[in-house]
Amino acid sequence: MIIDEDQYLVHYGTKRHSGRYAWGSGGNEEGSGTQRNPSLLDFVSEMRARGLTDKEIADGMGLSTTELRARRSIALAEKKQSEIAMAQRLRDKGYSHQAIADRMGLAGESSVRALLVPGAEDRAKVLTSTADMLQRVVDEKTYVDVGLGSELYVGSGISKEKLGAAVAILQEKGYELHTVPVLQPGTGKETKVKVLAPPGTTWGDVRRNQDNIKSITEFSEDGGRSYNGIKPPLAIKPNRVAINYKEDGGDQADGVIYLRPGVDDLSLGGKMYAQVRVQVGPDHYLKGMAMYKDDLPAGTDIVFNTNKSSTGNKLDAMKKLERDEEGNVDPDLPFGSIVRQILDKPGHPDAKPTSAMNLVNDEEDWAKWNKSLSSQMLSKQSPALAKSQLGLTYDRRKTEFDDIMALTNPTVKKTLLEEFAGGTDSAAVHLKAAALPRQATHVILPLSTIKPTEIYAPGYNNGEKVVLIRYPHGGTFEIPELTVNNKNREGRKHLGSDARVAVGIHADVAKHLSGADFDGDTVLVIPNVKGPRGIKTSPALEGLKDFDPHSYKIPDGSPIPRMKKERLQQEMGLISNLITDMTIQGASHDQLARAVKHSMVVIDSVKHGLNYKQSAQDNGIAALKEQYQGSKRGGAATLISKKKRELRQPETRLRRQSEGGPIDPKTGARVFVPTGRTFKSRTGEVVTKKEVVNLLDRTSDAHLLSSGTPMEKLYADHSNKLKSLANEARLAAVKTPTLKYSPSANKTYNKEVSSILGKLALAERNAPRERQAIVIANAKVRAKRIAKPDLEDSQITKIRFQALEEARLSVGAGKPKIYLEQDEWDAIQAGAISDNRLSRILRHADVDRVRELATPRRENLMTTNTTARALQMLASGYTRSEVASRLGVSLTTLDNATTATTQ
Repeated sequence: MIIDEDQYLVHYGTKRHSGRYAWGSGGNEEGSGTQRNPSLLDFVSEMRARGLTDKEIADGMGLSTTELRARRSIALAEKKQSEIAMAQRLRDKGYSHQAIADRMGLAGESSVRALLVPGAEDRAKVLTSTADMLQRVVDEKTYVDVGLGSELYVGSGISKEKLGAAVAILQEKGYELHTVPVLQPGTGKETKVKVLAPPGTTWGDVRRNQDNIKSITEFSEDGGRSYNGIKPPLAIKPNRVAINYKEDGGDQADGVIYLRPGVDDLSLGGKMYAQVRVQVGPDHYLKGMAMYKDDLPAGTDIVFNTNKSSTGNKLDAMKKLERDEEGNVDPDLPFGSIVRQILDKPGHPDAKPTSAMNLVNDEEDWAKWNKSLSSQMLSKQSPALAKSQLGLTYDRRKTEFDDIMALTNPTVKKTLLEEFAGGTDSAAVHLKAAALPRQATHVILPLSTIKPTEIYAPGYNNGEKVVLIRYPHGGTFEIPELTVNNKNREGRKHLGSDARVAVGIHADVAKHLSGADFDGDTVLVIPNVKGPRGIKTSPALEGLKDFDPHSYKIPDGSPIPRMKKERLQQEMGLISNLITDMTIQGASHDQLARAVKHSMVVIDSVKHGLNYKQSAQDNGIAALKEQYQGSKRGGAATLISKKKRELRQPETRLRRQSEGGPIDPKTGARVFVPTGRTFKSRTGEVVTKKEVVNLLDRTSDAHLLSSGTPMEKLYADHSNKLKSLANEARLAAVKTPTLKYSPSANKTYNKEVSSILGKLALAERNAPRERQAIVIANAKVRAKRIAKPDLEDSQITKIRFQALEEARLSVGAGKPKIYLEQDEWDAIQAGAISDNRLSRILRHADVDRVRELATPRRENLMTTNTTARALQMLASGYTRSEVASRLGVSLTTLDNATTATTQ
């Protein structure tokens, strides 16, 4: 219904108008019983009576619905305070309850008693007192986070709506409310932070001072404790370390750190092996894979193996600790990597390291690594294998979609559909394929007694053939095929008969693996089968035999320019893309050898000062780029190499609901529209704001990025099918109705509802803490970058990750996931939780647990007797693979059963 001014005229104020009666000067004049002017409350009531929705009313007043609700809350609070004051005055004059009701136009005596009940006046003033508190906080801290969850730290009885109304009161006084994006350390995504600031503060002011954004409730920036960096590491004296140089055979175990067993300060925390960093003396450290060894020389506790030659000073074989510009050891990243320390009192502020072994990765870490097949690997195999694994990937996602569509709870269904659509969009870009049977990632360690054609791998059947794949690799010529030998005594002794993630190989195999070493390098181990779906391997390229990239070393004092650190990643990307494009387009072995040789020079050019430009010239890289990429300058030419390409374009956003919605109602595709945002450059020029997006993500048909090869067609079809499935999920989510709330179920499941809401409150209390942690972490990262402007991207990523973890500890933030029990799920299914609350619950819920409850599947569990038999076989020396085969279960089932039993 449209009301024209001739039909209805009211004074309701203007948006952001100041003054006590911004929305009309009405109110009950004592003694009159009538209002002089219609108030905001009357106006809204009148419009609702005429059939307008709150959104239509808000639009007509130039407000958002949130602003309208806030201002209505203010009006209600002022009205309540006015009524209480009048009722008290009339009572003081001797009026009876009924007389007061008649005078004020109230329903009856009960309404008057409610106004005069003790504490009513204090409750009515909650809004104004909250606004007063906010004003004090902003005046003190300048930039204050008032986003979701902040109300939980204000005081009892404060809802997010009341906090919003209190913010609106301050806006009426001229205080500014701005929403600024704050980068999440480590993810590249942004968190929107709603900030209240003093009058006159601009959006740019807040953005430039985002390091100073504080919370309503002050969180101690050290939680009463100090979490600044890691604990000072234990340092090993150099005289306890021996170096096994190349001339002594150290190149056969390059990167391995042998430890004397039973030495307390060399403990690996119960592990048989781990990737570590070990400080030696005040200035150096060892980097590599640590494992125990019995026959170390007398007086030596550590032996470090290296492919370097002796200089006469053992410290030259080690790395120097990271230092700041003032020469002090970096307290956060002394080893350039994030480490876990073995402490006497884990989690305690006074904890101290008990071992010099600073862990980077151990078997628990490697076991969690992704088990899919990357396009970089699979695209270099047969089309039959690629088609098979890509088909499995799509089928699994389609099955998941069908399972979600079968759900009966609409809110859960809608949430899982939206989450599924996002994940499927991502899969359409990353192009990873389903893993092959029993494939897994393993860390490699050297065994001197195993043959170059064998591998010690207890997770696989003795005698079977497996292939080893290292990322990145140039082609099938860098994929060795080995025979499993789990009877090797050296392997059983040093890695264990039940080794889950470590495999033992001969040093020659590492050379076959595109120059791998043993300082923590990992490989994908895949049981190989014969036929078109097997993994293709080929002999090492003749052109690579005896090639030494160090032949391109720039002599000391030479004027030849050296590659800078910041250029290394770019050059490696260019040559990797070239090798991928050449392989897909059928380049000859000789051509591939030229490209691979150049890649070997590039990867070591910064570390060892190699002349990569001369290498490019000698290997004819420009000619290869022109032939396979269409230009001497190169550039990704196939879908596989283009999938990571970024596109810089004018900034966009998802289309708003008022503009037609973010989803195309016919196709389900996301709809992006330009933001039109601009900014002034330093020269004063108005510039359109740009953004960086993934090219494949924003390309509707993946075939447009293909050069036309059969392998690319397989991947383009797969990407398009996934995008179509994601669109289908979005359409289904849009059409899913809201949950029907059942008051009777709410009463029946009162205990379960209370439990769920308690978990929700705990999860939502974390939101402002997490935002504060992000602000603190960003400030630390920014300071680190200013102090060390030459930091590499990989180092910055590590710093961001560690800074955020420390900041979370300092403010008490975490990411508490809501774990739903079966009876709580039953309450949800019965409608005991409203749609709005359930949406908030699912936002913080353990999604895997929700899927488990919503789509229950039977698990192939082992019985108690079978588990006992498995443990006995493992104790007797059988490998995990042999036990699983004998019992007829998968390795995963075996691991789950035996791990649960031994914990």
